[in-house]
Amino acid sequence: MNFWETITGSDLTREWKTFEARAAALPADHRAAWEEIKVHLLSYGDFTGRNLMPILDGALGLLEETASEGQSVHEVLGDDIGGFCAALAGGEGARNYRDRWREQLNRNVARKLGRPGG
Repeated sequence: MNFWETITGSDLTREWKTFEARAAALPADHRAAWEEIKVHLLSYGDFTGRNLMPILDGALGLLEETASEGQSVHEVLGDDIGGFCAALAGGEGARNYRDRWREQLNRNVARKLGRPGG
């Protein structure tokens, strides 16, 4: 990856298109699970989402493998896709963007009020 790709995000666009092409080959229930996984995981991303690419690749690989083996999505992921995504992102305590913004807001308010820890 060169500097220009990093700045413009063209490498991410290319990788995202590859993911979508792979997902298009999945059965309908697996594609629906892929859409849900994307929605749940995006809240754990950093500013660019670059940190999620290996996680998304692994999740899509799991869906591809289970589809080829004839397993249903329910057998693999269960009922709680959100919990599955939280576990992929680093466990139940994984911080998402709301948590980071909340912490930043609390620090800023504490600083303005002259309280320690801000």
